[in-house]
Amino acid sequence: KKIIKSMGEKCKVSIRNIRREANEDLKKLLKDKEIGEDDEKNYEKKVQTITDNHIKSVDDKVSSKEKEIMTI
Repeated sequence: KKIIKSMGEKCKVSIRNIRREANEDLKKLLKDKEIGEDDEKNYEKKVQTITDNHIKSVDDKVSSKEKEIMTI
């Protein structure tokens, strides 16, 4: 059970790192004037929504796997 939780947490850390990199890329695009402030905010919201969906998916899979292990 601890291994499953640990793997789930590693997955969530990876997802958050990807979010951070995406937001840094957006800031660079804004700084280089390739996108406007409104676009940056909209893209940040989209990145956050995608992040939230993937985090929830990991949580669901971890929960499901824990239940499966406990029934064995």
